[in-house]
Amino acid sequence: MELSFYTAAVGAHAQQGRLNVISNNIANINTDGYKAQSAGFVDNLYEKYYRAATKDPETGSGARVEKTDILYEQGGMAPTGGKYDFAISGEGFFAVYDNGTGDIYYTRDGNFSLSNYVNEGEMFFLVNDKGYIVLDRNFGLISVDPNDENQQIEPGVFDFNSKEGMLLRGNNIYEPVEKMGDPFVNDNALVRRGVVEMGNVDLAYEMSRVIETQRAYQMALKMVQTSDEIEQGINNLR
Repeated sequence: MELSFYTAAVGAHAQQGRLNVISNNIANINTDGYKAQSAGFVDNLYEKYYRAATKDPETGSGARVEKTDILYEQGGMAPTGGKYDFAISGEGFFAVYDNGTGDIYYTRDGNFSLSNYVNEGEMFFLVNDKGYIVLDRNFGLISVDPNDENQQIEPGVFDFNSKEGMLLRGNNIYEPVEKMGDPFVNDNALVRRGVVEMGNVDLAYEMSRVIETQRAYQMALKMVQTSDEIEQGINNLR
């Protein structure tokens, strides 16, 4: 009976983790460039019911949330008219440079602005909301003259052969990992100015997942209750 308690408790915890992911999606439904996430489950350890036997079926001990997958589908486009707003139509990311650490990160959020880069006097650079400097297709810093209304600003669009394992650092900032390979310029993507990409969260789908997760959570708790009742019945027989 201890295994039934454990399996049910682990199942409830896993569903709670899934509900946290769904809640985060719903909370970011209006966040520019946000990509929805999905909880990935794996089985816990299996063991033979009778450890001395050789052909007895194995029994599991529940599942757990192992990872959170990012869904990179294209979001809708929202016109803003802002001359420093950009959106990618197609696959890929904007590259942004953290001057504090020297690291390069990636984002789909093109809601950019100007910032005075203190190390270069009065030179302005295109930055995101965290102050990271937006890079061009050659990984160069994009300097901007705010008085030049006709200046062409062209952020680079970069992609990877595989996005598996990309880390989400928060605030729509992604960090690549070694197995993704080196970034390359995606010339097939179109950069649109004066618009931003909206989040790709489907509210109706997320609400259906909330109901599904709540029911699974309730079933796990019911299993705990049933196991407890059986255990009490056995103790009463003694």
